[in-house]
Amino acid sequence: MAKPTDLVQGTLDLLILKTVELQPMHGWGIAQRIRQISHEVLQVNQGALYPALHRLEQQGWIRAEWGESENNRRAKYYFLTRDGSRYLRQQQAQWNRLSIAIDQVLEAT
Repeated sequence: MAKPTDLVQGTLDLLILKTVELQPMHGWGIAQRIRQISHEVLQVNQGALYPALHRLEQQGWIRAEWGESENNRRAKYYFLTRDGSRYLRQQQAQWNRLSIAIDQVLEAT
């Protein structure tokens, strides 16, 4: 199996927003979910995750509430806001356009 890949610059926010859209979760859970969904290809290191969560919260795209984790520890849970949902849709559309254009270049003969 190949080793996990660090995330491409600029994609972390998109992945975090999509992950908390599916289900509110705490930071460690977000990182694990991204890794799980990507079949161990993508890994989010803590040094990138928490600054991104803080930035997204400051921008109003997510909100945080303290709660209890699965192992009965206090954890901050992140939720997608209405503005975050709109931003996520815009970013997904932009990502789709970009990935199609890259595929077209890579597949050119």
